Amino acid sequence: MTTKKQFGSFQELLTKSDMPLLVDFYAPWCGPCQMMSGILEQVNAQMKQHLRIVKINTENYPQLASQYQVTALPTLVLFKEGEPALRIEGVLPVERLLQKLRSYT
Repeated sequence: MTTKKQFGSFQELLTKSDMPLLVDFYAPWCGPCQMMSGILEQVNAQMKQHLRIVKINTENYPQLASQYQVTALPTLVLFKEGEPALRIEGVLPVERLLQKLRSYT
């Protein structure tokens, strides 16, 4: 289960995280994003000890989408120590996503 949290700034969120952050850039109207939501729930259940998942609505935070060059939805960016380490565009099956993430955590 993902939880909604407020943060002062995205940079603050990155720097205060004690584990890698997987950021899901999405939009509520995006069908593939809705599919990815269920996949991320499964990933979270398996990897919650190793990474934290954060969802960013690109309609509410267009400046972040622009800063990280999000041109396709959904886009997942894994941040390690505050820096982007992995970028995935589109929907991936749970097992493929887990494979990719495990090599970074």
